[in-house]
Amino acid sequence: MGHPTIYPTGVTVYNPAKCWNGFTIFQALEVGAVLMNMNGRENKVWKGVHGFPNKIFPGGYLMTSRGSRDGRYGVQDGLDLVQIDWDGNVVWKFDRNEYIEDPGIPGRWMARSHHDYQREGSTTGYYAPGMEPKTDSGNTLVLAHRNARNPKISDKQLLDDVILEVDWDGDIVWEWHCNEHFDEMGFREGPKNTLARDPNYRQTQPEGMGDWMHINSMSVLGPNKWYDAGDERFHPDNIIVDGREANIIFI
Repeated sequence: MGHPTIYPTGVTVYNPAKCWNGFTIFQALEVGAVLMNMNGRENKVWKGVHGFPNKIFPGGYLMTSRGSRDGRYGVQDGLDLVQIDWDGNVVWKFDRNEYIEDPGIPGRWMARSHHDYQREGSTTGYYAPGMEPKTDSGNTLVLAHRNARNPKISDKQLLDDVILEVDWDGDIVWEWHCNEHFDEMGFREGPKNTLARDPNYRQTQPEGMGDWMHINSMSVLGPNKWYDAGDERFHPDNIIVDGREANIIFI
């Protein structure tokens, strides 16, 4: 069977009767963040940002990043996490997770953020009816990286996931390190043995690291029916997290 030579672009299917009308924000490779309507028309492009991911806030604000660490030395490390206005002006920034000095690159503070973040006021991290993230105050949960060593997991260096709570001034007020809670996760001996031998090893310089958990999402639970029914594990202030490589979801 031959391969097609013409590929459709833009919006290819749109049935208004079966869709909830709205806007979509996405990252167009190295171009920037694109906000489009249901017909595929660009309503706004924030050039030069590199959201991982991009999230729209009330008032036309965008939460995004302005670049990534050189892949030779890190894995999916965002340089910073910024809130910008409709015109691209930075109104909030966090990058003070770790001071990084990679070979041949000027040292700088980095957020090392990845995959998820959540501003106070919303349990999704972006605007949705009844869940509005604050735009001029409030704390932000940031999913980020730090390198770690834990012989209970592996003798190799680990790329560890951390959750940081950051205030409006960009200061870290609370942090949680995934590797420190390995014993609480209840892994059987077989998976422990696999992790010890190969904790999802990534060949970075000058020393590789094991992306052992690879958390993709992190969210405050918010109001829910399980807590209302009396299950304290589902307290609205608790955080639900998923680890892709470990095939685990935990609170």
